[in-house]
Amino acid sequence: MAKKIDFMCTAFRDGFQSAYGARVQTADFLPALEAARDAGLNYFEAGGGARFQSLYFYCQEDAFDMMDAFRATVGPDANLQTLSRGVNVVGLESQSSDVIRLHAELFKKHGMTTIRNFDALNDVQNLVYSGRCIVEAGLKHQVVVTMMELPPGCVGAHDADFYAGVLQQILDAEIPYDSVCFKDASGTAVPSKVHETIKRARKVLPADTYIHFHTHETAGVSVQAYMAALEAGADAIDLSLAPCSGGTCQPDVLVMWHALRGSRFELDVDIDKVREAEGVFKDCMKDYFLPPEAVAVEPLIPWSPMPGGALTANTQMLRDNGVMDRYPEMIHAMSDVVRRGGYGTSVTPVSQFYFQQAFNNVMFGAWEKIAEPYGKMVLGYFGKTPVPPDPKVIALASEQLGIEPTSRPPLELNDADPNKGVEPARKLLQQHGLAETDENLFIIATCKDKGLAFLKGEATLGIRKIDKKATGATTVDHPGDFALRIGGKRFDVRVDGQRVTVDGRVYDVDMVDKSDAPEPVPSEDVTEVAAQMPGVVLRILAHPGDQVRAGEPILVLEAMKMEVRVNAPQDGVVRSIGVEVGQQVANGQALATLG
Repeated sequence: MAKKIDFMCTAFRDGFQSAYGARVQTADFLPALEAARDAGLNYFEAGGGARFQSLYFYCQEDAFDMMDAFRATVGPDANLQTLSRGVNVVGLESQSSDVIRLHAELFKKHGMTTIRNFDALNDVQNLVYSGRCIVEAGLKHQVVVTMMELPPGCVGAHDADFYAGVLQQILDAEIPYDSVCFKDASGTAVPSKVHETIKRARKVLPADTYIHFHTHETAGVSVQAYMAALEAGADAIDLSLAPCSGGTCQPDVLVMWHALRGSRFELDVDIDKVREAEGVFKDCMKDYFLPPEAVAVEPLIPWSPMPGGALTANTQMLRDNGVMDRYPEMIHAMSDVVRRGGYGTSVTPVSQFYFQQAFNNVMFGAWEKIAEPYGKMVLGYFGKTPVPPDPKVIALASEQLGIEPTSRPPLELNDADPNKGVEPARKLLQQHGLAETDENLFIIATCKDKGLAFLKGEATLGIRKIDKKATGATTVDHPGDFALRIGGKRFDVRVDGQRVTVDGRVYDVDMVDKSDAPEPVPSEDVTEVAAQMPGVVLRILAHPGDQVRAGEPILVLEAMKMEVRVNAPQDGVVRSIGVEVGQQVANGQALATLG
């Protein structure tokens, strides 16, 4: 008799992150969730990871309301699992003890059953306290060893010996757990290594330990990897539903069901009902823009291991910022960033640190500008990397960021930081007259300015849906996009009101009838302060009339989840600020003038 294999349906969390950059509104997918429930599925990934911050950043929704709706839809008995990043919980920034405990208590309060808890550096000290909080809150704890394949030619970590060592550290630390997961977010771990790793884990873990394996189809070997894991003794795998399956996502339930036919394993599902549920799901998502890279295998991923969930999140941001054409360069640059960064697993938040540094290497020149999160990682502020990072990169990071390397545990650093924790969040809520609920405190602690904007009703909608009014095109990234050819040369032009963008350069224009256009007046002797990269205006620090010194920040942009200061190029007086908070700006756009 074939062994029945458990699986978690990831379609409504990792599927959304991997296919749509996590930008999906709750009301749009609930009918598909109902259909999946009616098809007999009862183990779902229901939140956490990028599907926490993204709801506040892009969807104008409360993640806690989403979790409540999820539980109400599937009923009281379903196993609802969320994703947590150890001391980072559900953000890119690591947190203090009180926020980590609040995370577990709130996710229990809002209907979750299990939390899959990982550390991207496989630094076990980052799992000890968070794991304890999860169990003490009454949740099941699925402790994780994170996996990937190193770029070809790299050695020193991420082999079966390394993973066995991490697992032994988890056992020695006596972290309470209910199950163990081996998580390969980039889908790059070769099947033979998956088999050897899980076979060795089965030997050292108690006989009844529940072992779960997670991968993505990004590199094209996910079904082989799942077969290898099952043959080695895994109890469960992760599968998704179309249209959030294959490509950057997990394999489809239908695909895995087919792959297992005639083997000694089988999925315990009514496959016809699953097919019906997928039909409902496709209908629910028909208005969403599905990036072409989300449904494709990427052969270059083994050289530049990018998780499926990070891949489309980043390409969505590149599209927002008008630099999608530079994406191939960034993927190429990422290989060097991974090689020199200490071999942290390419899974959030480390995968984002890798991509941010690759982004900077492309936009500013190789290693000319260290991305702050990447710099802090190589300097030890997120924990110990599997191998020491490149000493030259460490020196650059220390010099540019103005901080020394550290070996202090992140939790200790965060608890000593007066700007982190519940109390600074409480003060911010009081300052803005907002309710001091546990939920609001957690939103501020993990989402910062964007969380505050949401709570104040100032969040902007950032989802991508198909523009059905567009003529001759299926999707439009921005209103008024054109490809203009002059003398055989192509120019990408966007016209948006009184702003025209030509090949990434933004011009503010006055469009009037030709006969009414006044003669141009020579401008005063002023210096423009331009954006060095595309982004969104996060904060304005100086105002017209302010005296500023060279190097002093005038405003702050957010680009690729980084805060980027725009500094005064010289001493002077601020003559004008030409942008507003929340405004999207392009590379080279004038932001302010100095006189």
